[in-house]
Amino acid sequence: MEASLSLAAAPVRQKTHWTERIAHVVLAGIALVLLCFLAMPLAAILVKSVQGKDGELVWFAHFIDYARTPSLFSSLWNSIWVSGLVTLITVPLAFIFAYALHRSCMPFKKLLRGITLIPLLAPSLLSAISLIYWFGNQGVLKSLLQALGFDQIYGAVGIVFAECFATFPHALMILVTALTLADARLYEAADALGTSKLRKFFTVTLPGAKYGIISAALVTFTLVITDFGIPKVIGGSFNVLATDVFKLVIGQQDFAKGAVVAILLLCPAVLTFAVDHFVSRKQTAMLTARAVPFRPRPSRGFDALMTGYCVFIAIMMLAMLGMAIFASFATFWPYNLTPSLKHYIYGLIDNEVAEGFVNSLKMAFGTATFGTAMVFLGAYLLAKTKGASWVRTPVRLLAMLPMAVPGLVLGLGYIFFFNAPENPLNGLYHTITLLTLCTIVHFYTTGHLTASTALKSLDDEFEAVGASLKVPWYKTFFRVTLPICSPALVDIARYFFVNAMTTISAVVFLYSPETKVASIAILNMDEAGEISPAAAMAVLIAATCAVGTLLFSALGWWVDRRAQAWRTSSR
Repeated sequence: MEASLSLAAAPVRQKTHWTERIAHVVLAGIALVLLCFLAMPLAAILVKSVQGKDGELVWFAHFIDYARTPSLFSSLWNSIWVSGLVTLITVPLAFIFAYALHRSCMPFKKLLRGITLIPLLAPSLLSAISLIYWFGNQGVLKSLLQALGFDQIYGAVGIVFAECFATFPHALMILVTALTLADARLYEAADALGTSKLRKFFTVTLPGAKYGIISAALVTFTLVITDFGIPKVIGGSFNVLATDVFKLVIGQQDFAKGAVVAILLLCPAVLTFAVDHFVSRKQTAMLTARAVPFRPRPSRGFDALMTGYCVFIAIMMLAMLGMAIFASFATFWPYNLTPSLKHYIYGLIDNEVAEGFVNSLKMAFGTATFGTAMVFLGAYLLAKTKGASWVRTPVRLLAMLPMAVPGLVLGLGYIFFFNAPENPLNGLYHTITLLTLCTIVHFYTTGHLTASTALKSLDDEFEAVGASLKVPWYKTFFRVTLPICSPALVDIARYFFVNAMTTISAVVFLYSPETKVASIAILNMDEAGEISPAAAMAVLIAATCAVGTLLFSALGWWVDRRAQAWRTSSR
């Protein structure tokens, strides 16, 4: 009797269903991919930084040697103060633009907002090329630059101007979101108390957007300090960490010092990521269930002022793109400005960049297809399945790690890891497959966060009902989750495609003559002094990204009609 009672009291261990085991295996596969193509390359950098020429352990000898080299150590300070200056300029400019979009009744908001997205569609070095045509030795406005007290555009001045253009849309997107979350009741209460507009701005608007401002500043700082294309094109003799890595690894074949600089380049990115994570945890909800959406009131003077400011910013954006387009068609700058296709023909045919464009398209479509599938499936398995805790925590950590890893550092890690003869994955080196995988990993975090946000909006009841009806998780995934989250899938694919077409830093170490991509070909042409063909190819990349964005928008519209009909009221 006692034995039967003890058996009845013992917990019943439920067997794991075979479909759940499939989910665990798939999740383990994603963890293995992230381990091989993210964690191991980063570990290879750490190992290389403490090894001698014969593989012996030298601890911090390379770091000490680096600190004793004034020219290299000064690059660290150059990177920090330039990144800080760009942040101090860009974030206030972007905040005013975002404020105008959400707190004024100015006209043409969608048009002006769309113009600010232009830098996202082109390689970052396009802004540097445009500045050379505007303010270079034969630039249109060189005299204006000298009147402002600058001898030339090459160096820190050019880097700051170009980086402000390149990072503006990134800061603006964050600040637009921050200012969108406003409760009109706070402003009504301030009006009832007779609060002045200036005081409302400092006591209501700024405190409500402070976390967005901090995030925008951190993102801008990280983008600048890790960017390679702009300093390479317009930096001249002004050295920064990103160009030092390239010179040490490609020019001098000094892999140990290259690893040291890569770690130094990684530190600011990791620090800003940690600060952003800490700040986001401190952030409180700005909108409650009783919140009232803020509606700006017309004010002729204020609206005119905001319109003038936003039009000025839009003109600056169009001037950068417009100069690149104009110079790409000019026959011989600045002596013969007759429009021709000379530079496009030279770049695509004579310089064989057409093959690079094909490689870029292969990489972009591969990144968009396989990256979207991997990111969304991984996010779904983490959010909607149970068990296998031993693999969930590593996947979550590895999914967030790429946000803190600069592209140059990741690419350098790929050299150390995949170029090792004893590595069984050595055959991937210098292939389009490796370039695609590197790009997927580099931009993995943003796609993962987008997918996770979409999945968190779905009630877990879908999976609970499916489990009660003994429906496998993969059927629920394909029949319910995938159709509902299809808009997020399109957004993730578009993000991967555009970034794969424009990326430079992540793949600059990994290509071969047969797998050279268009963005790297532009860099090589500029280095050879062929700046007009480089401008032409940069414009072609921007046009390709614009067409790709339109096609993804059309796909999103079709998906909304087919898979999102349930959102439309039947009445």
